[in-house]
Amino acid sequence: MKVLLWVLIAIAVVIWLSYGKKQRVRAERTPAPSPSSPEAMVRCDHCGTYIPASEAVTTSSGKQFCSEEHRLLHATPGPSA
Repeated sequence: MKVLLWVLIAIAVVIWLSYGKKQRVRAERTPAPSPSSPEAMVRCDHCGTYIPASEAVTTSSGKQFCSEEHRLLHATPGPSA
């Protein structure tokens, strides 16, 4: 009975070690995700904050703003004294 127990333990260890080796090999094969290329940053013409170009609100004249609110604020004249 003791021999059977040791055989089962030995089989379990072999399976465990081979599974671990397969996981390491699989991890080595899969390429690491490449870092995405950095996105261009643009400056808001109203407040000067830099934002990603994909998030900028751009007017037909080419001005870029961080939000629709700043686009509207920039378009309207300030209060006169």
